[in-house]
Amino acid sequence: MSRNPPENTGPAETELRQAIELLFYAYRDFIAEPDAMLAHHNLGRAHHRTIYFIGRYPHITVNELLDILKITKQSLNRVLGQLLNEGYVIQTTSAQDRRRRLMELTEKGRGLERQLTENQRIRIARAYKDAGPDAVAGFRKIMLGVITDDKDRHRFDPPKTV
Repeated sequence: MSRNPPENTGPAETELRQAIELLFYAYRDFIAEPDAMLAHHNLGRAHHRTIYFIGRYPHITVNELLDILKITKQSLNRVLGQLLNEGYVIQTTSAQDRRRRLMELTEKGRGLERQLTENQRIRIARAYKDAGPDAVAGFRKIMLGVITDDKDRHRFDPPKTV
């Protein structure tokens, strides 16, 4: 009498719990140094995310930033107002559509973004080097699997060639 192999039911509960904990600990350590720098400037994590994405996508619009951050316009206005007032961000009006406000970092904002990101870049580069290319590809696949919004997931599609 032959027996069928057990059906693969996915990761065990302990593996899933460990993955959740790893994300918590990794995030805690990933943001610790930037949090301390931000506190020195009387800024918080919302400011960090805003500075990061404005730096990553110069001339981003308010609506595009809202779509990425998934926060209310009121929350963004509070954070953005402070960053504008303190000279980290500038806003210009689009030449094509006067209703669109385009944002970019000032030199002061680029300097802060570099400071906030440098330790994070080093951490990720070291982890990538230690893990090797197959693990990096696996990590990317897992992170994309954790992202629930297809639009966000597609932000990481390889560029299309013509």
